[in-house]
Amino acid sequence: MPYVAPEQIKRAKQMDLLTYLQYYEPQEVVHFSGNVYTTRSHDSLKISNGKWCWWSRGIGGRSALDYLIKVRGMTLPEAVMRIDGQAVVEPPVPSKAREPAEPRRLLLPDENKSNDRVVAYLKGRGIHSALIGYCLETGRLYESRYRRNAVFVGFEPQGVPRYGALRGTSGSRFMGDASGSDKRFSFSIPARDKSTKLHLFESAIDLLSYGTLELLSDRDWRRENCLSLAGIYKPKKNIEESTLPASLMQYLKDYPQITGISLHLDNDAPGRLAAETIKAILPSTYTISDELPSRGKDYNDYLRMVLRIRQPNSIER
Repeated sequence: MPYVAPEQIKRAKQMDLLTYLQYYEPQEVVHFSGNVYTTRSHDSLKISNGKWCWWSRGIGGRSALDYLIKVRGMTLPEAVMRIDGQAVVEPPVPSKAREPAEPRRLLLPDENKSNDRVVAYLKGRGIHSALIGYCLETGRLYESRYRRNAVFVGFEPQGVPRYGALRGTSGSRFMGDASGSDKRFSFSIPARDKSTKLHLFESAIDLLSYGTLELLSDRDWRRENCLSLAGIYKPKKNIEESTLPASLMQYLKDYPQITGISLHLDNDAPGRLAAETIKAILPSTYTISDELPSRGKDYNDYLRMVLRIRQPNSIER
């Protein structure tokens, strides 16, 4: 086994993974979004801000040395020689500084003068007025001016709107995203106080339905964090090649105190597949529970059953 000196190890530890790949294995670098990169061989391995994490295996690190040992399976001397030898033989040529990508410009629909139709629509689906009021007051919900759709807004932690989900309120099945929406920041309701628990839903309606059920059970519906995936999560055929939903990855990054995740996805084939995939690729550091509605396909179905509200017909769904 080759001997490597302490100073070689020290030099090797100073090279981050993205720099190593960009200079010596550029064919492996794939831009994911913003300042996040992945690799062609492992698309569940994400690189950001000098760190990397292989989500499907629950391992990560800071340096290229960590990557070569943990992912490539090299010994420490082999990995050090790979990095230090490359650096000596082929010194990197300074490249033009990469300009940070500008965030998409979100174009939300104009607001209507009143929110009457949206309020009536949500109450018709059983959503409690307390939740509707909170969403209206915080800008998470409003009625669009021309189509009178419900607009569910998602924010960055700093309070900047970055996502808009549109939903028809007149009995149609219309659903869509506002132009420039960034699904990493989908509709969510944070905990009233700092919480280590996150509840995950397919849609804003299901999230609000769960909150209503909590309120009806005399529990604080804002005691824990709630996040919508902004639609059905469709993993790849090979689970190991799948990546976590963008909104979930971003939320866990923005709220690192979270240690427990409850999945409230639909009780159908796509929902079950999504839940099993998320459970399989989330790092083992998280406590994960799968909490289906007691009855019905989703939490709004269940809420309607509890309140004995007529189920929507096939056109409305």
